Amino acid sequence: MDLKENLESVLEEIEDAKSKSHFNRDVELIAVSKTHPVEMIERVRDLGITEFGENKVQELRDKIELVKDVNFHLIGNLQTNKVKYIYDKVKLIHSLDRIKLAKEINKRAESSDIIVDCLVQINIGNEETKSGIRYEETEEFISKLEDFQNIHIKGLMAIAPNTSDEDLIRKCFEKMNNKFEDIGSKDYKNVEMKYLSMGMSNDFKIAIEEGSNMVRIGSKIFGNRNYN
Repeated sequence: MDLKENLESVLEEIEDAKSKSHFNRDVELIAVSKTHPVEMIERVRDLGITEFGENKVQELRDKIELVKDVNFHLIGNLQTNKVKYIYDKVKLIHSLDRIKLAKEINKRAESSDIIVDCLVQINIGNEETKSGIRYEETEEFISKLEDFQNIHIKGLMAIAPNTSDEDLIRKCFEKMNNKFEDIGSKDYKNVEMKYLSMGMSNDFKIAIEEGSNMVRIGSKIFGNRNYN
């Protein structure tokens, strides 16, 4: 497996998808490095990628200590009791979906006198197996987050339903972009619609065509995950 070839192929596909999109947005690549060794992350970093995504807090903690000159993003479900380990070490938490979690992040951030940037995760397919708030409850949830002075909302994140139905995936991403633009047109406190994080290895091209400006790609860069 050639990481350089894989990465070049992904970057070409991103540019191709951007050319087909009506939104003319720059797209930030998050290389999803979960289960992959530090050596592979360093090789991808040396090829020019600085943003990496991890799902599990313990793995993230280990890698932050070992990999220099990169930014890590927490893209997986975050348990309240694990906030203390990563709130001040990641560039962005992609998975804010509960007020209880917001309270804990805000409490920790306030004690450290820092601002923690987060994305609100939306369960766009209303799937029981996925985290995230219901699409219909997005603005009510964001209104409640205005009370937390040490959290800044930087956008929205979603995972499309696991289906081969491209029309359904496209409709989900279109709905996400509509919500992203709608919220961005309103004057919420501590809220900026900067990132629309949607699209993974199997659907990122559709996501970009429908307005995504941040994609989370793992297997197309690193190959299949190693869970040993």
